[in-house]
Amino acid sequence: MTNPVFERIQAEISDAPVMLYMKGNPMFPQCGFSARVVQILTQLNVAFKTANVLEDAELREGLKQFSNWPTIPQLYVKGEFVGGCDIITEMYQSGELETLLADKAVAGAQIPGKGLGVKIAVVTPAYNVAGYIGATIASLIAQSHA
Repeated sequence: MTNPVFERIQAEISDAPVMLYMKGNPMFPQCGFSARVVQILTQLNVAFKTANVLEDAELREGLKQFSNWPTIPQLYVKGEFVGGCDIITEMYQSGELETLLADKAVAGAQIPGKGLGVKIAVVTPAYNVAGYIGATIASLIAQSHA
């Protein structure tokens, strides 16, 4: 017997090079851990797709079973589970996340501080946003005068 939630998750992580299951959405994260992973991906200039687990209880519980990981957020890169907030944060701080993204040929990955803006494409069931999310005006001015 097939599990429709598992099939949905498999389709989403197969279709999107970078898929983040989170609480809320990138514009309005509903927990600090989800906000942190969005911040890291944005800092790395990575296009990613999201799904809000707060909108679908079956997805939220099914995801935990699918990955055998008890917490949200959960990040998948090229169909492979990478981890939750703590693991993503550690990988980001050590440079491992940039290496993984480069090895998986995820477009847009860059070393932090090497660009002025960040382009992301975020798609959730509720909306589609594509645009530039940059640093604050003050940091842009500081970078342009550096």
